[in-house]
Amino acid sequence: MLPPLETAPLPADAIEIGRITDAWGIKGWFKVMPYSASPEALFSAKSWFLLPPDRPMKPARVTANTTPAQAAWSEPLLLEVKEIKDHSDNLVASAEGVPDRNTAEALRGSRIFVSRSSFPAASEGEYYWVDLIGLQVINREGVVLGQVRDLMSTGPQTVLLIEAAPEAEGGKPVERMIPFVSVFVDGVDLPGQRITVDWQPDY
Repeated sequence: MLPPLETAPLPADAIEIGRITDAWGIKGWFKVMPYSASPEALFSAKSWFLLPPDRPMKPARVTANTTPAQAAWSEPLLLEVKEIKDHSDNLVASAEGVPDRNTAEALRGSRIFVSRSSFPAASEGEYYWVDLIGLQVINREGVVLGQVRDLMSTGPQTVLLIEAAPEAEGGKPVERMIPFVSVFVDGVDLPGQRITVDWQPDY
């Protein structure tokens, strides 16, 4: 059964940043899988909002009393985080209202959302991926190359995945990949919702 956590509406600026993967230990701690390699938002936000898994989760262990932990769960649950820390290759956390392993196991698969306003401030010249998605990309000549659909980490650098409207009616959208490095990116205007690049449509 789910723990008796409060329900609360998702903030208007809620961002999904990870999920709870399993219980850890016997004192109510649980493992967290962040979606970002730099999960500062998980550490800075003290209030997490949980939604049920987007796909069924197999129970960690099956007993005669095993029941669907996520049954009839539809409203976001408010989780007040007490502590979060690195452990081996995982993050582990503890929270109010999750006192033991059984309670933690009931949260397996939960998707974690936090308010964008709770993110720590980015350093000069750094940006959160979520803030770049949807921005219009234009080149120095004013040609619109498309919108940022996603970003991809290739190890040494991040790449913008750009999607533009099809060049012909009924055609497929045009996709472009632009390295997010100063050699190609002239500037990011978050208020103006625009990224200016040194890039040509036929590259």
